[in-house]
Parts: sequence; structure tokens; C-alpha cells
Amino acid sequence: MDFKKVDYIVVGLGIAGICMCEELRKHGKNFIAVDNGEKGATANSGGVLNPTVLKRFSAVWNVAEFYPFAVSFYQQLADKLDLNVFQETPVLRIFNNVEEQNNWSVASDRNLLREFLSSEFISNTNKNIRADFGFGKVMGAFRIDTDALLEGYKNHLLNEKKLFRELFFYNSLHNQENGITYNTISASAVIFCEGFGAISNPFFPANAIIPNKGEFVTIKAPKLEMEVFLKGPLYIIPLGDSLYKVGSTFNPGDFSPEPTMEGKNEILSKLKTMVDCPFEVVGHSAGIRPTTLDRKPLLGSFLENPRLFFLNGLGTRGFTMAPFLAQILYRNIVEGIPIPSEMDINRIQNP
Repeated sequence: MDFKKVDYIVVGLGIAGICMCEELRKHGKNFIAVDNGEKGATANSGGVLNPTVLKRFSAVWNVAEFYPFAVSFYQQLADKLDLNVFQETPVLRIFNNVEEQNNWSVASDRNLLREFLSSEFISNTNKNIRADFGFGKVMGAFRIDTDALLEGYKNHLLNEKKLFRELFFYNSLHNQENGITYNTISASAVIFCEGFGAISNPFFPANAIIPNKGEFVTIKAPKLEMEVFLKGPLYIIPLGDSLYKVGSTFNPGDFSPEPTMEGKNEILSKLKTMVDCPFEVVGHSAGIRPTTLDRKPLLGSFLENPRLFFLNGLGTRGFTMAPFLAQILYRNIVEGIPIPSEMDINRIQNP
């Protein structure tokens, strides 16, 4: 049989898969991506790139490394695709009391947060927002138009003849003396970027992923007139044309992909504590985030299958982590640089 020869096969085109493909491309590696077209956590997310954890007024994990790398990556990718999918958008965090204002002031003076948290409080001038104690402002946050990014990137790969839009059949993988074959493709290795879909992968460790289901509703609220992210018990994310995406819920252990009435009611109940204007629900969606017990990603391979690599476990901060994690995994695959122990997938078997 004549095989199409590539360097790598990438399975899954959520944000992890996109970042892995671009890391391979950056180094001149030839690849084929395989994606079944199902909407995963990336498609169902709010697309918020935020350097802070606003529940605790703290910085995200490894913010100094991950965040500037991610911002540069998405800016370049948007330019490459010629799509308006990456826009800087401030976050206004609703203060619930004076104590939160004081905690914000302390946090904004810390080294890691000084460039992101404005030390000045913002008064609420929008009568349709409930914020008696005003807001704290997060600078340097961005919105990613996930639908447009995913569609644009997949079309880009289709034009390059680098994408197979189909299910990946694990039993079609075969080890050879100098690589691996999959149907009519020959490659040096396969990189699985499947997110929650990895639970069906026989090469992926059982129970390594903890499903964390998140639901969003989309509302139409002409009187809200808001162009920034609003963060309270939920995010309210402006989409344009008086549309807003609102969420999300956190339901660990739920494997069902369908949105629920319970999730919708939870969102609407919290939404009414944030806004004071009429709105209409026009959409409801759900996705399952691939989280881990220690909330750290899963990178690398196992000794029994050294040609099979994984980039998974990105949880709720996938957009922030994925570009830098793809670089770490690439260097491990090609240069043999060890993966940091807290990210190494082998810790699942040897905790």
C-alpha cells in the first residue's frame, strides 16, 4: 500500500489541537489533522481570555509565561486567518461590598496583578446593571470569537488539504518499525488533543479526565447597552446586536452533553442579581470541560506507546494555557526536553 507520509497526525481541533498544529507549522513540520466536527468545550465556551481569577482576586497559574505567549499567538493567528476573532475587551468585576473593594486594592498592588487590575474603582452609571458598590476593572483581557475561529481554522486546513473531517478509528493505528500508520497515512507520531472525547480513547488512562459540564444561555437585551465583559456570579459577554452570552455553570461529574433546565434556571437566577432590565432567552448550550483532579494539564506519552502523545486536561483555562503547552509538548517530542512534573501525564499512573 502507498502511504501519504507526514510528520504528525493531530487528532481533535479544539483550541488544544489548533495550537498544536500551529506549533508544528512554526517548525516546518508536515501534519494531518483529524476532527469529527462535534462541538466540544472550545466551541461552547465564552471565549474569555482573562489573566485573573476574579473569585479570589488572584492571577491565573503561570500567568507570566502563559499569558503574553497566548496574546501574541492569538493576535498572529487572527492576522493569518484574516478574521476579526480577537478583540481586547475590559472586564468589569462587580463589587458586592466594601470588603471586596478593600481586597481588590490589596490585590492590585501585588507584582503579578499590578499590570492587570486597575487600582481605581469605577462607579456604576448603567441603570440596568445592579452594582451599588461599583466595579473593579481588569485590563488586558480579550474576547475570542470561538465559532468564527474554529470554522476559519478548519477551512484553512481544508484548503491546504490537511484536514480529514471524520471520526478517528483507534483500531486503524498500527505501529511500524520507523513510525506509525493510520489508514493510508504514515507518520512518526500521533498527538491526541481530544479534550473530553479522550474518554473513548483506549490509549488514554481511564479516569484521568474529570468531566466538568458548563452551560450558557444567550439572551437578547436591547436596554442593557454594554460592550465590556461583566463579571459577577456569572460572566455576561457582549456578542453585538444586543445579544449576550451568559454563564457558565460548573457541574463536575456530569457526562451528559445536553443543556438542562436546571442549568438554565441557575443561570437566569444569577443573571437577575446582575441586571435590571428585560431580556429574552434566545439560546442555550452546554459543553464538557476536560478537568483533572489536581487542575493541571496532561502532556506527554507513556513508555508502552512512545509514539502516541497527549495534550489534554486544560479545564477552564484552555485558551490561556494551550499555546504555551503546545510548545512544551513539541520540545518534548522533538528535542527530548522533559515535561515539567506537574504537567506530565505519567503522574496519573504514578501520583
